Amino acid sequence: MYHHVKKLMYTVRVDEPDPRFGNMLLEQFGGANGELAAAMQYSIQGLNCEDPDRKDLLMDIGTEELSHLEVVGSLARLHLKPMKFDREKAEADPLIAIAGGGGVNLFNSQGNAWTADYLKITGELDVDLRSNIAAEARAKIVYERLINFCDDAGTKDALQFLMTREITHMKAFSAALESMKKPAFSIGKLAPTPGLVNQFFNDSTGTGDEGEIDTRGPWNEGGDWEFMASPALSTADTDSETTIRTESSPPTAPEGIGDLLVDELRDILHAEKQLTKALPKMAEAARFDRLRECFEEHLIETEGQIERLNECLSLLGETARTKPCKGMMGLVEEGQEVMKEGEEKEDALADLALIGAAQRVEHYEISAYTTAKNLAQQLRHSAIVALLAKSLAEEENADMLLNQIARTLMSVAKMPEAIEQSAEEA
Repeated sequence: MYHHVKKLMYTVRVDEPDPRFGNMLLEQFGGANGELAAAMQYSIQGLNCEDPDRKDLLMDIGTEELSHLEVVGSLARLHLKPMKFDREKAEADPLIAIAGGGGVNLFNSQGNAWTADYLKITGELDVDLRSNIAAEARAKIVYERLINFCDDAGTKDALQFLMTREITHMKAFSAALESMKKPAFSIGKLAPTPGLVNQFFNDSTGTGDEGEIDTRGPWNEGGDWEFMASPALSTADTDSETTIRTESSPPTAPEGIGDLLVDELRDILHAEKQLTKALPKMAEAARFDRLRECFEEHLIETEGQIERLNECLSLLGETARTKPCKGMMGLVEEGQEVMKEGEEKEDALADLALIGAAQRVEHYEISAYTTAKNLAQQLRHSAIVALLAKSLAEEENADMLLNQIARTLMSVAKMPEAIEQSAEEA
């Protein structure tokens, strides 16, 4: 929750109001690098943050930025105040004087309305912290320029306070990022393409009209750097050591990938055929109509998936024979036990147990289809990738539907307990 205290974080004093300077101050009120943008950016990052320690950091600083917004707004209001009654002063900015009544509004110094487009929020904590460090650096520069254009001593003092806090926040965000102990260039989860990541492209070449030159430095030489001289001007005869490394995977799949894909497809084919026998039994065992319908619908999908698997094998020039899937055998056997035990349970509990067995099957199939699709991608077999992706989407959707049905059944399962408790209280 938020609580407003009727006291500024820094008491402002303006001895000589300057409406034109008040307009400049609006850059830090409703501008891209202003206090509202910072407050919203850090607070929303905090709401999204799963790390309780750094969530606290983000919420602390986000809340402080709201305090800074109040300081900047108070400063700007005092500088703009003459525009309320002085025609000459009002002419400095009719937008503020006429539309805004000589007060502050969520505009920048050019009169552009504040927008959430200013916010940099990715949901990746280390990336967001880097954005925050850059945001504080930009805000520090804006405050520095404002101080340089300010003649009022009281205003300068307030701006010096605000500028200093930007550095404080940079230090805090930098320390938080460092404490995560992530390598500097380890962004996200996917690794960059080996070789390509260390190639520096010398794409701006020659000598410029004002004496610009090609330079070398630690950003393009030494260490792991490979200097690429004018890639756009290179010819097909360029030796392999200086070619752009565009492939993230070998142009030809490693030996054995094709055989592995065939094995995976035959394994899944056997699994799906087992399911065509198990799903009717699960539908019959289901007590809840929507669960029964879900199993019946998925049976139709499974039959379509079998056809797709046969087509995949045909595209690879292989026969549509199966390979015994021991994993699915175990899951089907477990499902039969769940159905037998469910005969002694209440309807909702029996169906919840049945859903559990069904979701284990779905998760197994999701893993199998994902593996097969990845292998097909490695082989660059787009037709097979498309077929497997469709089946994978159906399995993921079936799992989601089972989740929805389970939530409904959990509410039903709680009702007798709630009724019993109400009766005891009466």
